[in-house]
Amino acid sequence: MTEISVVGDSTEWQKDFERRLHASYTTAGLGADAAERRLEDVRVGIGDWTVAEITDAGARVGYVAVTVADDNGTLAGRIGDLRVDALHAGQGHEQAARDWAEEWCAERGARRLDIRLTEPVGELFGGYHVRGQLRMRRVSSPPELVDGVTARTMTQDEYPEWLASEKAAYIGDIVRAGALSSEEAARKADRDFAKVIPEGLSTPDNTFLVLEAAGGRIGTGWVKHGYLPGVTYGYSLFIQEEHRGKGYGRAAMAAGEQATLAAGDSMLMFTVWGGNEEAMRLYTRAGYHVMEEYRWIGLPCSAT
Repeated sequence: MTEISVVGDSTEWQKDFERRLHASYTTAGLGADAAERRLEDVRVGIGDWTVAEITDAGARVGYVAVTVADDNGTLAGRIGDLRVDALHAGQGHEQAARDWAEEWCAERGARRLDIRLTEPVGELFGGYHVRGQLRMRRVSSPPELVDGVTARTMTQDEYPEWLASEKAAYIGDIVRAGALSSEEAARKADRDFAKVIPEGLSTPDNTFLVLEAAGGRIGTGWVKHGYLPGVTYGYSLFIQEEHRGKGYGRAAMAAGEQATLAAGDSMLMFTVWGGNEEAMRLYTRAGYHVMEEYRWIGLPCSAT
Protein backbone atom coordinates (compact mmCIF):
# COMPACT_ATOMS: atom_id res chain seq x y z
CA MET A 1 0.00 0.00 0.00
CA THR A 2 1.34 3.42 -0.98
CA GLU A 3 1.79 5.97 1.80
CA ILE A 4 2.91 9.59 1.52
CA SER A 5 4.56 11.38 4.44
CA VAL A 6 6.26 14.79 4.61
CA VAL A 7 9.95 14.65 5.59
CA GLY A 8 11.71 17.02 7.97
CA ASP A 9 15.09 16.88 6.23
CA SER A 10 15.05 17.02 2.44
CA THR A 11 18.84 17.16 1.95
CA GLU A 12 19.11 13.66 0.48
CA TRP A 13 16.21 14.29 -1.89
CA GLN A 14 17.59 17.65 -3.06
CA LYS A 15 21.00 16.21 -3.92
CA ASP A 16 19.37 13.48 -5.99
CA PHE A 17 16.89 15.90 -7.60
CA GLU A 18 19.62 18.32 -8.67
CA ARG A 19 21.73 15.46 -10.04
CA ARG A 20 18.81 14.15 -12.11
CA LEU A 21 17.82 17.59 -13.38
CA HIS A 22 21.38 18.49 -14.37
CA ALA A 23 21.69 15.17 -16.22
CA SER A 24 18.44 15.83 -18.10
CA TYR A 25 19.76 19.20 -19.27
CA THR A 26 23.08 17.87 -20.51
CA THR A 27 21.33 14.94 -22.20
CA ALA A 28 19.10 17.47 -23.98
CA GLY A 29 22.22 19.15 -25.36
CA LEU A 30 23.13 21.96 -22.96
CA GLY A 31 26.76 22.40 -22.07
CA ALA A 32 27.84 21.86 -18.47
CA ASP A 33 27.94 25.60 -17.69
CA ALA A 34 24.54 26.24 -19.25
CA ALA A 35 23.04 23.27 -17.40
CA GLU A 36 24.42 24.57 -14.10
CA ARG A 37 23.03 28.06 -14.76
CA ARG A 38 19.63 26.56 -15.54
CA LEU A 39 19.82 24.58 -12.32
CA GLU A 40 20.65 27.73 -10.34
CA ASP A 41 17.30 29.20 -11.41
CA VAL A 42 15.50 26.14 -10.07
CA ARG A 43 17.41 26.24 -6.77
CA VAL A 44 16.02 29.70 -5.99
CA GLY A 45 12.62 28.33 -4.98
CA ILE A 46 13.51 24.87 -3.69
CA GLY A 47 13.61 26.04 -0.10
CA ASP A 48 9.86 26.68 -0.22
CA TRP A 49 8.99 23.19 -1.48
CA THR A 50 7.38 20.59 0.77
CA VAL A 51 9.04 17.21 0.20
CA ALA A 52 7.34 13.91 1.01
CA GLU A 53 8.50 10.30 0.91
CA ILE A 54 6.57 7.74 -1.09
CA THR A 55 6.69 4.45 0.82
CA ASP A 56 5.38 0.92 0.31
CA ALA A 57 5.17 -1.37 3.34
CA GLY A 58 7.49 0.99 5.19
CA ALA A 59 10.17 1.05 2.49
CA ARG A 60 10.85 4.30 0.66
CA VAL A 61 10.24 3.98 -3.09
CA GLY A 62 10.42 7.62 -4.16
CA TYR A 63 9.72 11.28 -3.46
CA VAL A 64 7.17 13.94 -4.36
CA ALA A 65 7.77 17.68 -3.87
CA VAL A 66 5.05 20.37 -3.93
CA THR A 67 4.54 24.07 -3.25
CA VAL A 68 1.78 26.68 -3.43
CA ALA A 69 2.42 30.33 -4.24
CA ASP A 70 0.78 33.39 -5.75
CA ASP A 71 1.19 33.55 -9.53
CA ASN A 72 0.10 36.90 -10.93
CA GLY A 73 -2.91 37.07 -8.63
CA THR A 74 -3.83 33.38 -8.83
CA LEU A 75 -2.91 30.92 -6.08
CA ALA A 76 -1.19 28.09 -7.93
CA GLY A 77 0.26 24.78 -6.82
CA ARG A 78 3.24 23.09 -8.38
CA ILE A 79 4.64 19.59 -8.44
CA GLY A 80 8.36 20.28 -8.34
CA ASP A 81 9.34 16.62 -8.49
CA LEU A 82 7.67 13.23 -8.60
CA ARG A 83 9.97 10.24 -8.82
CA VAL A 84 9.53 6.56 -8.14
CA ASP A 85 12.56 4.26 -8.17
CA ALA A 86 12.77 2.15 -11.33
CA LEU A 87 12.43 -1.05 -9.32
CA HIS A 88 9.01 0.06 -8.03
CA ALA A 89 7.73 1.91 -11.09
CA GLY A 90 4.42 0.99 -12.65
CA GLN A 91 2.89 -0.34 -9.42
CA GLY A 92 0.51 2.56 -8.80
CA HIS A 93 2.84 4.65 -6.63
CA GLU A 94 3.07 7.42 -9.23
CA GLN A 95 -0.71 7.76 -9.43
CA ALA A 96 -1.02 7.83 -5.64
CA ALA A 97 1.65 10.53 -5.39
CA ARG A 98 0.01 12.63 -8.08
CA ASP A 99 -3.38 12.37 -6.35
CA TRP A 100 -1.78 13.33 -3.03
CA ALA A 101 -0.11 16.37 -4.63
CA GLU A 102 -3.37 17.54 -6.18
CA GLU A 103 -5.20 17.21 -2.87
CA TRP A 104 -2.39 18.84 -0.88
CA CYS A 105 -2.34 21.89 -3.13
CA ALA A 106 -6.15 22.17 -3.34
CA GLU A 107 -6.42 22.07 0.46
CA ARG A 108 -4.16 25.13 0.58
CA GLY A 109 -6.35 27.11 -1.78
CA ALA A 110 -4.60 26.51 -5.09
CA ARG A 111 -6.89 26.86 -8.09
CA ARG A 112 -4.33 25.50 -10.56
CA LEU A 113 -1.58 22.88 -10.44
CA ASP A 114 1.52 23.15 -12.63
CA ILE A 115 4.29 20.70 -13.44
CA ARG A 116 7.51 20.90 -15.45
CA LEU A 117 8.38 17.69 -17.30
CA THR A 118 11.85 16.83 -18.61
CA GLU A 119 10.82 13.44 -19.99
CA PRO A 120 7.99 12.32 -22.35
CA VAL A 121 4.66 12.98 -20.68
CA GLY A 122 3.33 9.40 -20.55
CA GLU A 123 -0.09 8.60 -19.12
CA LEU A 124 0.41 10.05 -15.63
CA PHE A 125 0.09 13.68 -16.75
CA GLY A 126 -1.55 13.06 -20.11
CA GLY A 127 -4.76 14.65 -18.84
CA TYR A 128 -3.00 17.90 -17.93
CA HIS A 129 -3.16 20.77 -20.43
CA VAL A 130 0.00 21.85 -22.25
CA ARG A 131 0.97 25.31 -21.03
CA GLY A 132 4.17 25.58 -23.03
CA GLN A 133 7.32 23.90 -24.27
CA LEU A 134 10.97 24.91 -24.12
CA ARG A 135 12.63 23.82 -27.34
CA MET A 136 16.20 24.13 -28.55
CA ARG A 137 18.62 23.19 -31.31
CA ARG A 138 22.36 23.33 -31.82
CA VAL A 139 23.36 25.69 -34.64
CA SER A 140 26.59 24.52 -36.25
CA SER A 141 26.76 26.54 -39.47
CA PRO A 142 25.13 29.74 -40.78
CA PRO A 143 21.80 28.81 -42.40
CA GLU A 144 20.66 30.32 -45.68
CA LEU A 145 17.57 32.51 -45.71
CA VAL A 146 14.76 31.69 -48.12
CA ASP A 147 15.47 33.19 -51.56
CA GLY A 148 14.37 36.80 -51.66
CA VAL A 149 14.20 37.23 -47.87
CA THR A 150 16.48 39.68 -46.08
CA ALA A 151 16.94 40.57 -42.42
CA ARG A 152 17.94 44.03 -41.19
CA THR A 153 18.20 45.82 -37.85
CA MET A 154 14.98 47.37 -36.54
CA THR A 155 14.89 51.18 -36.45
CA GLN A 156 13.86 53.36 -33.50
CA ASP A 157 10.80 54.56 -35.43
CA GLU A 158 9.62 50.97 -35.90
CA TYR A 159 10.13 49.99 -32.25
CA PRO A 160 6.96 51.40 -30.55
CA GLU A 161 4.57 49.66 -32.95
CA TRP A 162 6.57 46.46 -32.69
CA LEU A 163 6.54 46.58 -28.88
CA ALA A 164 2.75 47.04 -28.75
CA SER A 165 2.28 44.16 -31.18
CA GLU A 166 4.64 41.88 -29.23
CA LYS A 167 2.86 42.57 -25.96
CA ALA A 168 -0.51 41.82 -27.56
CA ALA A 169 0.79 38.56 -29.03
CA TYR A 170 2.36 37.57 -25.70
CA ILE A 171 -0.89 38.21 -23.86
CA GLY A 172 -2.79 36.19 -26.46
CA ASP A 173 -0.39 33.24 -26.13
CA ILE A 174 -0.72 33.18 -22.35
CA VAL A 175 -4.52 33.35 -22.43
CA ARG A 176 -4.78 30.72 -25.19
CA ALA A 177 -2.62 28.37 -23.15
CA GLY A 178 -5.07 28.74 -20.25
CA ALA A 179 -2.35 30.04 -17.93
CA LEU A 180 -3.90 33.39 -16.91
CA SER A 181 -6.89 35.64 -17.54
CA SER A 182 -6.47 38.47 -20.05
CA GLU A 183 -6.14 41.05 -17.26
CA GLU A 184 -3.52 39.00 -15.40
CA ALA A 185 -1.68 38.33 -18.66
CA ALA A 186 -1.59 42.05 -19.49
CA ARG A 187 -0.03 42.88 -16.12
CA LYS A 188 2.50 40.08 -16.58
CA ALA A 189 3.38 41.36 -20.05
CA ASP A 190 4.10 44.87 -18.74
CA ARG A 191 6.34 43.50 -15.99
CA ASP A 192 8.16 40.99 -18.19
CA PHE A 193 8.95 43.40 -21.04
CA ALA A 194 10.14 46.07 -18.62
CA LYS A 195 12.45 43.50 -17.04
CA VAL A 196 14.00 41.94 -20.16
CA ILE A 197 14.37 45.05 -22.37
CA PRO A 198 14.53 48.00 -19.95
CA GLU A 199 16.46 50.10 -22.47
CA GLY A 200 14.37 49.19 -25.51
CA LEU A 201 16.41 48.80 -28.68
CA SER A 202 19.53 49.80 -26.75
CA THR A 203 19.27 46.91 -24.27
CA PRO A 204 22.63 45.08 -24.45
CA ASP A 205 22.93 41.57 -25.93
CA ASN A 206 19.59 41.76 -27.75
CA THR A 207 19.08 41.66 -31.52
CA PHE A 208 15.93 43.15 -33.05
CA LEU A 209 15.30 42.30 -36.71
CA VAL A 210 12.92 43.22 -39.50
CA LEU A 211 12.38 40.57 -42.20
CA GLU A 212 11.62 41.77 -45.71
CA ALA A 213 10.75 40.18 -49.05
CA ALA A 214 9.82 41.71 -52.39
CA GLY A 215 10.49 45.16 -50.97
CA GLY A 216 8.01 44.84 -48.13
CA ARG A 217 8.06 43.87 -44.45
CA ILE A 218 6.95 40.30 -43.75
CA GLY A 219 7.91 39.84 -40.11
CA THR A 220 10.18 40.60 -37.18
CA GLY A 221 12.59 38.85 -34.85
CA TRP A 222 13.90 39.37 -31.32
CA VAL A 223 16.61 37.23 -29.71
CA LYS A 224 18.62 37.54 -26.49
CA HIS A 225 22.25 36.43 -26.58
CA GLY A 226 24.01 34.81 -23.62
CA TYR A 227 20.69 33.86 -22.06
CA LEU A 228 22.63 30.85 -20.79
CA PRO A 229 26.33 30.23 -21.51
CA GLY A 230 26.49 29.57 -25.24
CA VAL A 231 22.71 29.87 -25.64
CA THR A 232 20.64 32.51 -27.43
CA TYR A 233 16.96 32.70 -26.48
CA GLY A 234 14.41 33.51 -29.18
CA TYR A 235 11.76 35.70 -27.58
CA SER A 236 9.95 36.20 -30.87
CA LEU A 237 10.30 35.23 -34.53
CA PHE A 238 7.10 36.49 -36.13
CA ILE A 239 5.69 36.31 -39.65
CA GLN A 240 2.69 38.51 -40.49
CA GLU A 241 -0.47 36.52 -41.05
CA GLU A 242 -0.88 37.50 -44.71
CA HIS A 243 2.59 36.14 -45.48
CA ARG A 244 2.28 32.79 -43.73
CA GLY A 245 2.30 29.50 -45.60
CA LYS A 246 5.12 30.62 -47.91
CA GLY A 247 8.08 29.19 -46.05
CA TYR A 248 8.86 32.45 -44.31
CA GLY A 249 8.52 30.90 -40.85
CA ARG A 250 11.67 28.88 -41.46
CA ALA A 251 13.32 32.02 -42.84
CA ALA A 252 12.60 33.81 -39.57
CA MET A 253 14.20 30.97 -37.64
CA ALA A 254 17.20 31.03 -39.98
CA ALA A 255 17.61 34.76 -39.25
CA GLY A 256 17.58 33.96 -35.53
CA GLU A 257 20.15 31.22 -36.07
CA GLN A 258 22.40 33.59 -38.01
CA ALA A 259 22.19 36.12 -35.17
CA THR A 260 22.96 33.36 -32.67
CA LEU A 261 26.21 32.42 -34.42
CA ALA A 262 27.16 36.07 -35.01
CA ALA A 263 26.94 36.66 -31.25
CA GLY A 264 29.20 33.67 -30.52
CA ASP A 265 26.50 31.32 -29.21
CA SER A 266 25.90 27.81 -30.54
CA MET A 267 22.39 26.95 -29.28
CA LEU A 268 19.07 28.62 -30.05
CA MET A 269 16.20 28.14 -27.59
CA PHE A 270 12.48 29.03 -27.82
CA THR A 271 9.36 28.82 -25.71
CA VAL A 272 6.22 27.84 -27.59
CA TRP A 273 2.90 28.25 -25.79
CA GLY A 274 0.28 25.54 -25.51
CA GLY A 275 -2.41 25.77 -28.17
CA ASN A 276 0.04 26.98 -30.83
CA GLU A 277 0.25 23.68 -32.71
CA GLU A 278 1.35 25.41 -35.92
CA ALA A 279 4.52 26.71 -34.25
CA MET A 280 5.16 23.34 -32.60
CA ARG A 281 5.01 21.62 -35.99
CA LEU A 282 7.37 24.21 -37.47
CA TYR A 283 9.91 23.77 -34.70
CA THR A 284 9.73 19.99 -34.98
CA ARG A 285 10.37 20.11 -38.73
CA ALA A 286 13.30 22.46 -38.14
CA GLY A 287 14.90 20.05 -35.65
CA TYR A 288 14.06 21.83 -32.39
CA HIS A 289 13.46 19.20 -29.72
CA VAL A 290 11.54 19.59 -26.46
CA MET A 291 13.84 20.19 -23.50
CA GLU A 292 11.06 20.89 -20.99
CA GLU A 293 7.28 20.82 -21.18
CA TYR A 294 5.00 22.71 -18.81
CA ARG A 295 1.51 21.37 -18.06
CA TRP A 296 -1.34 22.39 -15.77
CA ILE A 297 -4.72 21.33 -14.49
CA GLY A 298 -7.45 23.19 -12.64
CA LEU A 299 -8.12 22.46 -8.98
CA PRO A 300 -10.08 20.81 -7.55
CA CYS A 301 -9.71 18.26 -10.35
CA SER A 302 -13.38 17.24 -10.12
CA ALA A 303 -14.23 20.72 -11.40
CA THR A 304 -12.17 20.47 -14.59
